[in-house]
Amino acid sequence: MTNAHWPRVHTVGVDGLLVRFGDRLSEAANRAALAFRGALEDTGLPGVQETTTSLASTYLRFDPLTHDHGDVQNALSQLIADRDWFAADLPQGRRLWRIPTVYGTDRAPQLEAAAAKAGLPLTEALQTLSTTRVRVQTIGFAPGQPYLGELPPAWNIPRQTALTPRVPIGALTVAIRQLTLFAGPTPTGWRHVGQTAFKAFRPDSDTPFVLRPGDEVLFPATDPDAYPELEASDLDGGATCEPIP
Repeated sequence: MTNAHWPRVHTVGVDGLLVRFGDRLSEAANRAALAFRGALEDTGLPGVQETTTSLASTYLRFDPLTHDHGDVQNALSQLIADRDWFAADLPQGRRLWRIPTVYGTDRAPQLEAAAAKAGLPLTEALQTLSTTRVRVQTIGFAPGQPYLGELPPAWNIPRQTALTPRVPIGALTVAIRQLTLFAGPTPTGWRHVGQTAFKAFRPDSDTPFVLRPGDEVLFPATDPDAYPELEASDLDGGATCEPIP
């Protein structure tokens, strides 16, 4: 059985439905949203033209000219009742990425401040950030930009009260037990702890959004002296990926 209060279905305009698995991000809600979207894609619900996920919900868009809203919602309700989505397996086709990262130095100048905010010695902070396997929870804020988590509880640190004027493409930032890998240069309230040469958004590619919700990522530490070579190598910046069985 699913949670007594979740999921909840909401109408979004004349052609959309939103299935919410919680009112805030949690591991269980994000897992359920990803699993449910995978099932929607596999099932091929009649009339559905598009699906996507946010941190804790799944959205679908259908064709209201060819499929009755009530029929689509009934089919959706049947799929919801099919299993406990909070315990469902994550969808197939996910990948594990390893993205080399320079931590600290002048390329990522807020590592020490973030470690202090988390109450961790710098060596422990670096060890945690570089070895924790995190999941792409959603893509948002900018094209192709992933939100990844969850980090251990010590990293439940707030965003800054003032913005950093600009972080570059490939910046790895941290707040509220999440990492964000910036797809473009932008101001941010997240603390800049690592720098990669990875381009998450590639508008000229057949797959402009490189990372997908459900993918998992490691950010292993690399020698700062190696960064120029990674930057000059290719759009992956030395990253590798492999299928997750």
